[in-house]
Amino acid sequence: MKPAGGAGVGGPRPDPADPSLHASSAGESAVPESAVDPGVDHSALDPAVVETPIGLVDLERVRANARGVASYAAEHGLSWRPHVKTHKSLAVARIQLEAGARGLTVATLREAEVMSTLTPDILLAYPPVGEAKLARLLRLPAPVDLKVALDSEEVLRGVARAAGAAGREVGVLVEQDVGLGRVGLAEPGAVARLARMAADLDGVRFRGVLFYPGHIRMAVEDQDAHLGLVAERVAATLDALGAVGLRAEIVSGGSTPTLWRSHEVAGLTEIRSGSCIYFDREAVDVGVATPDDIAYTVLATVVSTAVPGRAVVDAGSKALSKEVRGEGGGFGTLLDRPDIAVVSLSEEHGVLDLSGSDWIPVVGERVRIVPNHVCVSVNLQDHLLARDSGGHHLLRLEARGREPWTG
Repeated sequence: MKPAGGAGVGGPRPDPADPSLHASSAGESAVPESAVDPGVDHSALDPAVVETPIGLVDLERVRANARGVASYAAEHGLSWRPHVKTHKSLAVARIQLEAGARGLTVATLREAEVMSTLTPDILLAYPPVGEAKLARLLRLPAPVDLKVALDSEEVLRGVARAAGAAGREVGVLVEQDVGLGRVGLAEPGAVARLARMAADLDGVRFRGVLFYPGHIRMAVEDQDAHLGLVAERVAATLDALGAVGLRAEIVSGGSTPTLWRSHEVAGLTEIRSGSCIYFDREAVDVGVATPDDIAYTVLATVVSTAVPGRAVVDAGSKALSKEVRGEGGGFGTLLDRPDIAVVSLSEEHGVLDLSGSDWIPVVGERVRIVPNHVCVSVNLQDHLLARDSGGHHLLRLEARGREPWTG
């Protein structure tokens, strides 16, 4: 199906070759010193000599990706509330907000604490369960417009009690399952009943609905039927809300594999796509990104070529993650040699299959690996090596971990 005014499946997406997406603007801030690890010998941060494995981020591509998504969202009357679980970084979140993102999505309380220092518009897209988590959640600064996603009366009443005791009001997005089968209420009537309860309880306010089409991971051109079912389910839920006298101010959805087709879901008001800030192997495989959009790789060193037809690098499961996605097999590919895959992983070893290549690596040679799933790889790093126009620096991941953020 070709949308009106569009060219091809999903309509036009920003062209990565468009110089306006890559040119720095006069008002674009540099990465602040607070985002850079102190006490580091920056002369040792040359990628040719820095200790590996380490996540490497190209900040020019990060800015281009952020502008591209923000431009798409604005063109279709959508807001972009990116999920920060991908990058865990204040500096990268700042880039997203400056590009036009409206607020941020978080999954953990640490992420909420960190990101509330940048924006008062926070969505916790995870049900807060337990008194300790609720108390911590409600210690966020009073100006924060806090919203939470949930799918049960138990969590709803817990949030309402805690918010009331703290003298606050928390926004509620009722989560709908549109096919992933992970969390969310499947039946539109069940969504409407929980929403009605939220509207009637003190301490909370019904704000809308949330869904995640995480089951749609096939090629963009093969997504028609799946997206059609998502759209039908969302429409039925909005009708059910209307039947109980409610209107969803926020209809929050989207994913990176469906990113450029988000506007095909009628009634959607915002997208939460997160990994689109860096993209990864899966994004290229499904056709939502090109290799030129990849902003994150794992820099690794060849440590062995003893086994014929193979090479071993120092990036194992503790740098790449052992998550299999897509149909290509393996755990990542080389950025400049995408025909070479990481075919097996131990904790500190990554095995490259050279059988289909004429490349003959040598011990000590450096390679950049595109992971299958960028979010998990980033979370395995202590910090990232960031490349910008001014050189290289170490980028903090302030929102990584679960301990309370103390600044």
